[in-house]
Amino acid sequence: MNQQSHFITPIDDRFFEDYPEGGVFEFGSIPVIEEEVIDFALRFDPQDFHIDPVAAKETLFGGIIASGWHTAGMTMKLYADHYLSKVASLASPGLDELRWIKPVRPADDLSVRVTVKETRKSRSKPDRGVVRSLIETLNQKGEVVMSMTAVNMLRCRDEGNAKHAGR
Repeated sequence: MNQQSHFITPIDDRFFEDYPEGGVFEFGSIPVIEEEVIDFALRFDPQDFHIDPVAAKETLFGGIIASGWHTAGMTMKLYADHYLSKVASLASPGLDELRWIKPVRPADDLSVRVTVKETRKSRSKPDRGVVRSLIETLNQKGEVVMSMTAVNMLRCRDEGNAKHAGR
C-alpha cells in the first residue's frame, strides 16, 4: 500500500493496532551541529574525519562528517519522540540491515521516514504484537543518508491493557 500517512492516534494512546501495515510516516527535524559531531566522535568514534576539521579536508569526505553512530542516535531521538508508543512499547529485540548511505555533515537537518513493513500478533503472548519497520533518515534535500529495519514489540489495545495503563 505504501501511502503517506499520519497517525490518527496520539503517541500517548498508541497501541499495536495503530501501526497499519504499509503506512508511511515522516517527521523531524533535528539539526546537525559541528560541535556535537566532534564531541560525540571524541568520546565514541575518534576518527579524523569526525574530529579534526583540518585533517578531515584531506579525507575522501573533504570535511567533517558525523559518525554513523551519532546519526543513529539522532535518528533514534526522532523515532522515539514521534513514532514509538509512549504507553505500549515493550522494547526491541534489535535492528537489521543498518546502512550509512551518504555522509551527514554539520549544518544538515535530519528527518525520518518510517514505513511499516509487517505487523503480526504474537501467538504465544496475545497481549502484544510485533511491528517491523523500515527507518530512513533523510537530509534537508530529501536524500536518504541512513537506513535500517527495526523490530518493535508493542502491547495490543484491549480491556486489560487499558486498565493496566491506568485508564
